[in-house]
Amino acid sequence: MPARQRITVAPVKAGEGWMVSIGGGNAETYRTKEQAVHAGASQGRQHGHAQLIIKGRNGKIQSERTYGADPRRSKG
Repeated sequence: MPARQRITVAPVKAGEGWMVSIGGGNAETYRTKEQAVHAGASQGRQHGHAQLIIKGRNGKIQSERTYGADPRRSKG
């Protein structure tokens, strides 16, 4: 099974906007959180085996989504 790609939606540290970071490398900036989450979810579905982590302005994880086969049997 290929490694799960990690996609992170987080606030831009300097200024307004939200950043979508793919695998800790490539990053795109969006004006609203809604746009960033939509773009991150699209990337997750496109990759087929990904984890989308959505953070709030305080940097804490607000929610997490997985795309593709999730090997865990527990909730979460």
